[in-house]
Amino acid sequence: MTPEGGAYGEAVRAVRAGELDADEAADQLIARMTDRELLGLLDGDSPRRLLVLIPVLLGRRSFVAGAVPRLGIPGIRFSDGARGVVIGASTSFPVTMARAATWDPSLEEQVGRAIGLETNAQGANYSASVCVNLLRHPAWGRAQECYGEDPVLTGRMGVAMTRGVREHVMACVKHFALNSMENERFEVDVWVGEHALHEVYLPHFKAVVDAGADSVMTAYNRVRGEYMDVNRALLTDVLRHEWGFSGFVTSDWVFGTHDAVASLKAGMDVEMPLRLLRARDLPAALRSGDVDRGAVLQSARRILRTTVLHAAAHEVARPSAAVIASPSHRSLARQVAAESIVLLKNEAVGAVPLLPLDAGIRHLAVIGRLAAQANLGDHGSSRVRPPSTVSPLQGLREALPRVRITTASGRIARAAAVAAAADTAIVVVGLDQHDEGESVVTGGVEVGVLGRAFRSGPLRALLIGLAHLASRFVRGGDRRSLDLRPSDVQLIRAVAAANPRTVVVLIGGSAILTEAWRERVPALLLAWYGGMEGGHALASVLTGGAEPGGRLPFVMPTDLAHLPPFDGAAKSVVYDDRWGQRLLDAEGHAAAFPFGFGLGYTTMKHRLVDHRFKDTGGSAEVLVTNTGDREGSTVVQIYAADVSLARPVAQLLGFQKASLQAHTEAVVTVALDAGPTLQRDPATRRWTPRPGEWAMLAAQHSPSSWDGAIRLREPSDTDGAEVS
Repeated sequence: MTPEGGAYGEAVRAVRAGELDADEAADQLIARMTDRELLGLLDGDSPRRLLVLIPVLLGRRSFVAGAVPRLGIPGIRFSDGARGVVIGASTSFPVTMARAATWDPSLEEQVGRAIGLETNAQGANYSASVCVNLLRHPAWGRAQECYGEDPVLTGRMGVAMTRGVREHVMACVKHFALNSMENERFEVDVWVGEHALHEVYLPHFKAVVDAGADSVMTAYNRVRGEYMDVNRALLTDVLRHEWGFSGFVTSDWVFGTHDAVASLKAGMDVEMPLRLLRARDLPAALRSGDVDRGAVLQSARRILRTTVLHAAAHEVARPSAAVIASPSHRSLARQVAAESIVLLKNEAVGAVPLLPLDAGIRHLAVIGRLAAQANLGDHGSSRVRPPSTVSPLQGLREALPRVRITTASGRIARAAAVAAAADTAIVVVGLDQHDEGESVVTGGVEVGVLGRAFRSGPLRALLIGLAHLASRFVRGGDRRSLDLRPSDVQLIRAVAAANPRTVVVLIGGSAILTEAWRERVPALLLAWYGGMEGGHALASVLTGGAEPGGRLPFVMPTDLAHLPPFDGAAKSVVYDDRWGQRLLDAEGHAAAFPFGFGLGYTTMKHRLVDHRFKDTGGSAEVLVTNTGDREGSTVVQIYAADVSLARPVAQLLGFQKASLQAHTEAVVTVALDAGPTLQRDPATRRWTPRPGEWAMLAAQHSPSSWDGAIRLREPSDTDGAEVS
């Protein structure tokens, strides 16, 4: 958003011209501000009475914090945007997890660029579109908003989104830190050791900070006994002192601030999005000396420095509304959706694999309660309301205008009859916003932030009781099961029995167990919440117009017991370094579909031919050969493990997507992240190589065997020097 004059506009122009640096410009603005204006930078500008209207207003306008009209300071103008801009009728991209399945950071940067542009066009200058929480367990209700279970994949994709968004607006990364359960997100206390914290759950946040993120949003949960807004150990000692972050920190909304003064001292700069605790407590605390004026000035300087610096680097007019859900952005949404679809199974029925659909097909059955729905994902704060949507059924009708398409929803007898009469049956089943998503109302909210009357007494008890009651009826939240609904399983079995040419399309935001029915069907795809163009993308993959380019960003186990424990009602949890594929590896369990898995319509071979690796990273060269008869894509994945262990645990070091014509080969260079092979000393904060016999290999998914692996490091590659 371009400033249009006033002292703020003068400051931006001076920084752009090189006459001032951003710190000097911030200090000049601060010198002209009253105490009331300074304190106004530290919380949202909306009054508390708008609390109940937030779900409505979030989709209509930006939420502003720290605007000072007298000086022309626009404030931070917030929009959410993990899968598109939540304001107005914007482009709805596939959910974050689906985009992670593309394993394509360059494509994700394009998505970030589009989201940033539409955010600006909708009147905001700040987007909370970068969610890099790690998928600890697929039952997490907001799994769809993250990039999966792996720190390297999450970091690469989060960096790409950050870079794209920042071309137009400020980028906020969330939720810092260890936020990966929904129902008790307001209360849960996460206990984690130093090694797991810094080597598993924080590297992707640091990667995004290093990429230039302007802001960090704190999580609701506690870490080691302290709520994140007052967690100085993470907000100041790690984020600012160890990582060098110079932007500003905001709270998660409404219930994410627990103490006005303590949060400021801990390093949380802005209470969002209303005037609540800080508006009530900070003026008196400043007058009495309970809060040092220097702490107020420090946060004010961070906020103004960041906003001035971003504005100075982006001398562009506010884009036209024509960019919102424009043809190019719809086309991008369709491309991303197609490249995210994971082909999990494609057996031959007769002489050839069932997919892509036979060009001579005459009669297609499309079955399932989700077939005719444009299922975009959960209905919480990341909900996007696009101007149009395309369901799987609509996409197939448009792609196959000369094919007779018959439909059935969930009635078993009808579905079986429809399937039996068709050449091929497609069953669309899975999840929707009722099964998983943000839990907007839970019983654990701290209602005292609403005012003194709610800190104790009958009003507090009444409101907490109502919140607990309401939480039993709201949609979304953590998943109760990783299985499909029993009715969906019955439907699959009935259709597969009626027609051996049955394709199952799964819709959802994370892993779904398939053991109860997988062997009954020859073809299986995971199509996610595919966004506004998801139906077109699915049809293009099913008909062969597009390659199923997705690879799993998490493991799909055969048994829930092979994953870490998950209790959606827990008030305290312990996070360690064993989860997902790593836990299966460590305990010797085979996956239904391993991390990184996905089939294509052609066949590929990978062979590692060379590599260079040091404690700061490296690269690998892999010879990729398309041995099939059609063009296709693959994701070259490089893994390392300590092969001295009885059960080596694979660690992703790097990846690169590549496309090849039929019967061609190419050498693909893969950048390698040394982080998974390093350990951090809590006392010195130095990073050094992990002990063990580390080896590496190129694979098309997380490996089950380390035969043929080569030594990762030569002795001369490790000098013991500190790694930043």
